Amino acid sequence: MIPGGTNLPRVGGYNQTVVLDAIRSRGPISRVELVPLTGLTAQTISNVVRRLLNEGLVEESGHSYSDGGKRRTLLSMRACGAYAVGVHLDPDFVVVALVDLAGQVVRSSHVRLTGPVDPADLVEEVGRTVKDLVREAAVDPARVLGTGIATPGPIDGARGAIVDPPNFPGWGHVPLAKMFGEATGMPVAMDKDATAAAIGERWIGGAERSGSFLFIYIGTGIGGGVSLDSAILHGESGNAGEFGHVVVEPGGRSCSCGGTGCLETYCSPAAILADLSQRHGEQTLSRLGLTATPESLHSDWTRLRQAVRQGDPAATDAVRQAARRIGQASRSAVNLLDVGRIILGGEAVKGIEPILSEEIDAAVNGASIARVVRRVRIEPSLIGDTVGAVGAASLVLHGNYAPGWQQLTEAPR
Repeated sequence: MIPGGTNLPRVGGYNQTVVLDAIRSRGPISRVELVPLTGLTAQTISNVVRRLLNEGLVEESGHSYSDGGKRRTLLSMRACGAYAVGVHLDPDFVVVALVDLAGQVVRSSHVRLTGPVDPADLVEEVGRTVKDLVREAAVDPARVLGTGIATPGPIDGARGAIVDPPNFPGWGHVPLAKMFGEATGMPVAMDKDATAAAIGERWIGGAERSGSFLFIYIGTGIGGGVSLDSAILHGESGNAGEFGHVVVEPGGRSCSCGGTGCLETYCSPAAILADLSQRHGEQTLSRLGLTATPESLHSDWTRLRQAVRQGDPAATDAVRQAARRIGQASRSAVNLLDVGRIILGGEAVKGIEPILSEEIDAAVNGASIARVVRRVRIEPSLIGDTVGAVGAASLVLHGNYAPGWQQLTEAPR
């Protein structure tokens, strides 16, 4: 659903985002079609479209089919009209991506992290990478709106800080938004990685990702992003969607969050590899070429997924056991949120989607309360492996160009 605009004075900025959002998600589209879609008058649409054309955010992209009358000019979003940089922080790596208005990666860089890292050193290095990407892409810096940061939680959303992240030991209370702002010289937006991924799906997917969905993000850990009626759920502190800390085994394994039995302690890549060893023995690890050391987590997980794709029974068993627990947690989330779609994404998902989808589908559509009313669809991410970085960039794009009622209450600048 496209949010409605308003014809009252002094709300041109809001109306502009409403019209741009409609063109982005439904285009190519004519001015006439925008009227009922946005609730704005034809004159307001004409004025707003003129501004969007002048600012280089949309373009005229042909004409509609004619049934005998005058052919209507169609409008499309201009991908090169604006850009944003996305930075995805993960304990194993940092991905930096320059993303255009359509959400496509123009240029990217990966930095592998091999051990504990000082936040100030990391921010300094990433800041240089951001500037290098913009320069190398020959993009007008004036069209780069800012930098988005996708980070593991928990976060202090009001202060733009990451707070004692379990997978970044020693980081404490780190004001990342302020630090990245100083390092890049750009405005900065920051959110949890799974929430950023959900925003990226919403931004890129347009009408296909409108409505409500749960985004299950699997990287080093497990997170969740939630869209309800096309609005991304943040929560009071910015920490909504901690899917990895849904309890699936009461009184079970101790978790870094301080609780026990959390999903992440059974279903993260590290946990699945440990369970493979426990269930099938060291001989199976050796047969699959796994070394089972903390340093080899990334390569071991890659080999395990390859074994799953090749139909190895032990590898498949370990992943399926975890997928059943993810299905269990998904059923609880669907009962609570009443979403109609579950999106699977993150760097660790590739190659195991079929098993995840099968087990989640069985759990959710076999036992959720609303199964008699509608079937929950299980779908892969539209973005793919770079969902974290693209989601981070989408924080900036979404913040600037998605309709938000806060724009109606901000004082004019």
